Amino acid sequence: MEIKIKGFQHLGIPVTDMERSAAFYKGLGFENVMASDFVMNGEKGVMAMMQRGDMIIEIYQLPSSLLGDIKTRKDGHIDHIAFDVDDVDTVFETLKSNGYQLIEPAPVFLPFWQKGCKYFNITGPDGERLEFNQIL
Repeated sequence: MEIKIKGFQHLGIPVTDMERSAAFYKGLGFENVMASDFVMNGEKGVMAMMQRGDMIIEIYQLPSSLLGDIKTRKDGHIDHIAFDVDDVDTVFETLKSNGYQLIEPAPVFLPFWQKGCKYFNITGPDGERLEFNQIL
């Protein structure tokens, strides 16, 4: 089995104050190259892709009713590792047919970037979340 991973795409970090975190990463030389709202459990959250050179950090603020989960974490705040792929649907089917633990029932479209993106996640052996993402 060969999965064609082009490279590391981004690192996702949940934050409790989007403005404070965006300013922090801007101070480290990152630029907000894309921001968007999203809906989770019927409530609005916000996200931003902060880029410096080839590095992208996704910072996102969950809806206020879910922020308590972030504040009580004991093991750090890195949420997932994302891999850039050419064909997310093919990767999904390959991993599904090889018995990987899929989180989503199918790749999910998000209106991020210029034309959107599609992604899905798998769970690793220690509960880590790995995202496979295709920018359309």
